[in-house]
Amino acid sequence: MVRSVAEHKYFIFYKPYQVLTQFTSSDGRASLSLFNFPKGCYPVGRLDYNSEGLLIITNDKSLNRKLLNPKFRHRRTYYVQVEGIPSGTDLEQLSKGVEINIDGKLYRTLPAVVEVIEREPNLPERIPPIRFRKNIPTTWLSITLMEGKNRQVRKMTAKIGYPTLRLVRYSIEKLNIDGFGSGEIRRMNKDKIIKLLNL
Repeated sequence: MVRSVAEHKYFIFYKPYQVLTQFTSSDGRASLSLFNFPKGCYPVGRLDYNSEGLLIITNDKSLNRKLLNPKFRHRRTYYVQVEGIPSGTDLEQLSKGVEINIDGKLYRTLPAVVEVIEREPNLPERIPPIRFRKNIPTTWLSITLMEGKNRQVRKMTAKIGYPTLRLVRYSIEKLNIDGFGSGEIRRMNKDKIIKLLNL
């Protein structure tokens, strides 16, 4: 008896703010079950509940392994709105690596590419929007990492004294959410996604 091989499906998704990166929720919070993904497809990696942006949904387990295995490093770029205006010295700290707490142990982050975004990036409006404070300025940063520890970006900006207000994963390698609306889903073919992910 010959078993049919399931067709691999690949979806790029702009995960909205306050949506769990899983299909079930035991406490009433919104989850991926609100969106129309085929059965058997799962997210590659995670974005925390309060973060937004690029999420890959697929039933291709080999893609999952290649993107999540630490020995295969991939560039992940985040657009980060922080409270305050970091100095050049602050940004240099972030780029060289800072010590953060991971699972109760101190961990020094790998070098990162950190740049100030001069104009607010063209992103979908967050619902609800961040709380506006007239007397406290904010800054948008582009932070590119080669690793993905739990809540890493938030911990990094907090470490240098600038809390993250809004966090959007913009890209993984050359795959990005440019032009996406919040909650938008686009299907991609295997060749294209493999090429954009430099796999």
